[in-house]
Amino acid sequence: MEPEQQVQLDQTTTQGQKADDDRGARDHLNRCLEQQDAQSASRISLEAEVPEALFDGMRAFLSSRPEWDQYRVITSALAGFLFQNGCSDRCVAQHYLNGLFMKPGE
Repeated sequence: MEPEQQVQLDQTTTQGQKADDDRGARDHLNRCLEQQDAQSASRISLEAEVPEALFDGMRAFLSSRPEWDQYRVITSALAGFLFQNGCSDRCVAQHYLNGLFMKPGE
């Protein structure tokens, strides 16, 4: 096989894998939404890939703060992002403020 053909095949495979990954993520989300009524659910399952540096930072943060767990960190980070980027939902604002002012052990 010619080198140009090999590169083109590699790029096509990578694009195909990304499309498969995107479809897989959408399928996972749809399954979660089918299992729970999104309007009334208080919690949903979330699966995400994060850079290793963020994971290491979260692990270091959690090891020095036993009152926190990974769920509280992710919830606080997501609420902070949404609130700071204009989300006006009262529940999001409440989670954001709780994350700012929660005392150790709560």
